Amino acid sequence: MIIHVISRGETLWNIAHRYGITTQQLMNVNQLPNPNQLLIGQSLVIPIAAIEHIVRRGETLWQIAQMYRVPVQAIIQANQLTNPSSLNIGTVLIIPPRIHTVQAGETLGQIAQYYGVTVQAIMAANNLQQPNLFIGTVLTIPFAKTTIDVNAYVMNMGEVGAEEVREVGRQLTYISPFVYSMKEDGGLTSLNDAAILQTAKEMNIVPLMALTNFSATEPGTQLAHTILASTELQDRLLTNIVNTMKAKGYRGLNIDFENVRQTDRELYNQFLQRTVNRLHPLGYTVSTAVAPKTSSEQKGLLYEAIDYAAHGRIVDFVILMTYEWGYRLGPPQAISPLNQIKRVLDYAVTVIPRNKIFMGFQLYARDWVLPHVQGMEAETFDMQEAIRRATKYQVEIQYDPVTQTPFYHYTDEQGRRHEVWFEDARSAQAKFQLVKDYQLQGISYWVLGYPFPQNWVLLEDNFHIRKL
Repeated sequence: MIIHVISRGETLWNIAHRYGITTQQLMNVNQLPNPNQLLIGQSLVIPIAAIEHIVRRGETLWQIAQMYRVPVQAIIQANQLTNPSSLNIGTVLIIPPRIHTVQAGETLGQIAQYYGVTVQAIMAANNLQQPNLFIGTVLTIPFAKTTIDVNAYVMNMGEVGAEEVREVGRQLTYISPFVYSMKEDGGLTSLNDAAILQTAKEMNIVPLMALTNFSATEPGTQLAHTILASTELQDRLLTNIVNTMKAKGYRGLNIDFENVRQTDRELYNQFLQRTVNRLHPLGYTVSTAVAPKTSSEQKGLLYEAIDYAAHGRIVDFVILMTYEWGYRLGPPQAISPLNQIKRVLDYAVTVIPRNKIFMGFQLYARDWVLPHVQGMEAETFDMQEAIRRATKYQVEIQYDPVTQTPFYHYTDEQGRRHEVWFEDARSAQAKFQLVKDYQLQGISYWVLGYPFPQNWVLLEDNFHIRKL
């Protein structure tokens, strides 16, 4: 698939005509809130068997063609290149579909091996029911995909949460109902997660029990210290965790301790090791969710007790919460800016094995009233609402090249100025490319319940999602 950014005067019909698809296909894949009103700067996923390549320093068109096993001339035509010998760094090239005409004696296995894909992928791309081929058959050859794990947190419980999981379950390896909170005596709060766990079982999604020390009203600093300072309380807590996991069918534990004192850093590391020692023999995984650090010396209550190197050594995988720069109570800015995420990853990969790192990805948009007043809360909503709101006020969508994030401004009926930051197909694709570039194990979404159809289409187009 490729991404098209709408220019002035374009309609759904002429965009569809340009790419040889129907308007219905465009509407379906993007789930457009209002297909009759397109916005300048709005991005659309184009459901064709092509992909995009960003030109890097030193690359030539011949090298790119060899990389994808596509004729040079096909790339020239697809991009209407007038000077193919000169490529600018950062140029986005459309790599057209790979077409293969079956020759005498060829098997599907041989063709798949030549292009570096699986037989199943070719069969799926061409709707083949069996692997038998006829001479002259024209096959579309899909591009190879990286295999990753995908986790998502879900906050809505009961049938509402179960339906949210069901909608995207095909693209999930793990699901983490949020949340079980620990108590001062080593006990646990309860959670109405039965429907979600049943859905996870039906869709072959591994459920992770999420554990925290904080709440919406309590930072959890003292609670964390109380538990971490007592091995007796830890053992009681771990017994309650194991009993809950066994009773409900959880297969792993995800620990999200926040606002922990710097002086409790080593105690936290010891607790993680104690947890692994207790849970691994029982067949359970242990993972953590951590604040986005850019160095081991980063100051602040969110960071100082989080020892990336220790987490990377002790637990099975680490979720980097690479979001919330655009905090709901802070000034307006990108929620998950790519430049900041890169700084976190640059540090993380030096102390945590890449095959243990999950990059965080937020699924919500925010709207700030201007001028921002300290403590004023931004409105949080989904990406579909971001487009509906931009359509209502007929504004152009802008795109910040540094953070790789879309945004816009509008004036409401009361004359108040607003600034909205959200995600679109371009920003999602940029984040997926980071996962590939840094060779990470996976992606973790916060949080289900905010519709973002383009994300899930592109996720499946970019990656093969591992099912355990």
